[in-house]
Order: sequence, then C-alpha cells, then structure tokens
Amino acid sequence: MASPGTRERILDTTAELFRRYGYTGTGLKQIVAAANAPFGSVYHHFPGGKEQLGAEVIRRSGQMYEELVTTVMDAAPDAQTGLRDCFRGAAAVLVETDYADACPIETVALEVASTNETLRLATAEVFAGWTQAAVTRFGRAGVPQDRANDLALSVIALLEGAFVLARAAKSVYPLEAAGEAAVALLDRARV
Repeated sequence: MASPGTRERILDTTAELFRRYGYTGTGLKQIVAAANAPFGSVYHHFPGGKEQLGAEVIRRSGQMYEELVTTVMDAAPDAQTGLRDCFRGAAAVLVETDYADACPIETVALEVASTNETLRLATAEVFAGWTQAAVTRFGRAGVPQDRANDLALSVIALLEGAFVLARAAKSVYPLEAAGEAAVALLDRARV
C-alpha cells in the first residue's frame, strides 16, 4: 500500500509536468519517476488511469490558480491594480521558469479539447469557475451585472492568450500588453 503522501506527490508532479509538457507530452512512467512513486500507485489512487489523473489535476490546479488570483485581486486597493498585479505575477513566473511553466489548464485544453471529452469537461469547469470568480470581483468594482460576465471572459482570454504568445516569444511583453488591455476593458465596463 502506498504511503499517505503518494497521491499528493503524484498530483503535484503531474501538475508540474502538464505545465511544461502538456497532457500528451507527459507519460505515466515520467510521472511516477518524478514523484518517486511505484508505478502501481497511479492505478491504486487513480483507477481510471491517466485520464482520471489528468481530470483531477486539472480541477485541482484550476482551484489553486483561482484561489491565487482571487487572493491577489482581493488584496489590491482596487480592481485595476488587482488585474495589473495578476498579469505581472504571471509574467514573473514565466521569467523565473525560463518560460516553461504556464497555465496547465490552457495547455491541456489546447491539446485535447476536441479529442478527450473527460478532459474537455474538466477544463470547461475550471474556466467556468474562474469566470464566476471574476464576475464577483468585477461586480464589487462597480461593473454592472450584464457586463461582468463578458468582461470576465475577455480578461481570461487575454491572460490565456498572452501566456501562449509570451512563451512563443520568450518575452513578457504580451502579458504586459494584455494586462493593460484588461484594465482598459474594466474601465470601460464600469461606465
């Protein structure tokens, strides 16, 4: 039987590998080696195999990122500063990891949304949760309810698209530009 920490190590390791290599670029042997876990422990903890593990990692990572972003937004003196802080934080992580670590949700969604319904649903659930969290924060910032959802979707699209462009260019400029565009959209939505 696996030690109590094995399941968590597998989840943490898989999330890290997904950020760097995506779902299809990450193998079970690679996961167990990096997690220092016996191969059978994957199927012990995730009887549905890699697909179940992937869906759990997506949901868990999505919740972690939602908590991170909402903490940053809630700590800021205003929504504009909160948005800038989120985009700057994302840029800092890319620089610190030499552009290797981006959003695992976006990475997996791009590669499997049309081929794996289980993982598509998991990524869709995460994006829906992020949208609702953003709608709540934008409502507190004075954005009318009928505009808050569109604004939330636009900001998430700006962030995820900026990740792709920043990684390709090995430059934080796309995140900086997208962050300012998000702030401008927020300002217009409040009018």
